[in-house]
Amino acid sequence: MTSPFATLPKPGVLDLVREDLRAFAGYSSARSHKVDGSIWLNANESPWNNPVDDDGDVRRYPQPQPEALRTALAGLYGVKPEQLLIGRGSDEAIDLLVRALCRAERDAVVIAPPVFGMYAVCARLQNAPLVEAPLIDRNDAWVTDLAAIRDLALARRAKLVFLCSPGNPTGELITLSAVRALAQALAGRALVVVDEAYIEYADAPSAATLIDEYPNVAVLRTLSKLHALAGARIGCLLADPALIEVLRRCQAPYPVPAPCAELALRALTPEAVAEAGRRAAVVREERERMFAALQALSGVRRVYRSAGNFLLARFDNAEAAYRSLLAAGVVVRDMRATQGLGDALRITVGQPEENDAVFAALAPAQQASTQASTGAAA
Repeated sequence: MTSPFATLPKPGVLDLVREDLRAFAGYSSARSHKVDGSIWLNANESPWNNPVDDDGDVRRYPQPQPEALRTALAGLYGVKPEQLLIGRGSDEAIDLLVRALCRAERDAVVIAPPVFGMYAVCARLQNAPLVEAPLIDRNDAWVTDLAAIRDLALARRAKLVFLCSPGNPTGELITLSAVRALAQALAGRALVVVDEAYIEYADAPSAATLIDEYPNVAVLRTLSKLHALAGARIGCLLADPALIEVLRRCQAPYPVPAPCAELALRALTPEAVAEAGRRAAVVREERERMFAALQALSGVRRVYRSAGNFLLARFDNAEAAYRSLLAAGVVVRDMRATQGLGDALRITVGQPEENDAVFAALAPAQQASTQASTGAAA
């Protein structure tokens, strides 16, 4: 039987997939095949609606990859529908990539900490070796050591390299030229996955523009941030069609709940997308205001420049700052358990009045911390 991938362009990406999964058929659900009918008795569903489901929309299993949503997302991200896989946020795509490409105890995953923790979690669950190329801390910015990543990936025969751009929690933006150079160096060796959860706040081009030229580049996107649908859990992977097809076969039968898909479609109308763009501009303005205000506080040791919708700050007394914020009802991300960030908090850029509340809470806390330090020194 002829391979279903034989006619696909640039099939070399399949060499990165676990050999035992390249022809894996996966589970064929009742919605896997497109058929027409008026009486549906093929999925053992209830013949009646739930009393709370007036329209009966949720008594049926949903499409595994809702066609209308897939088309809309492809248009939003500038790729072909066959280059896109919808999943439960970006987390599902991360997990699928690690499971499909990495053999336990053999195929390594390279990350650049401090970074989003799910890359390491998924590697651990798969028992894939985790290789770290730590970021370089330079004054008010973090820098990814791409040369170290390249060398480690080659030396350890890694199958996956995760780059977060803008970085979480660092806010660093990695240039497309840097991603391209890494993809070239690792062609046929490893998949370079660029997590762009925050790219809309950077006003920068997406690495998705490299996929046609470099089949070993993949991109993670999400509707959780800019499009304000974190609770709907709609994310996607952009990649070579051959890789997308393999991952779909490894995915759960019904990954996209019908109400979530419908909500996402409504969020992708031209009017809704335009409003999201206006809000991104406000966040960028507030991010600069917050950066300046935090820098001006005496107890703030350092604030890092960020291309995301958050700032990472180091404090003379991070505990006092954290408690002061909580006392004012402001919840931020405590980063002190992260290696190298024992004095840091990550603060999301909120609405202007929310950011004002941050400044108001931190000012007295840092003043008290400074006075305490001065007294102890005396």
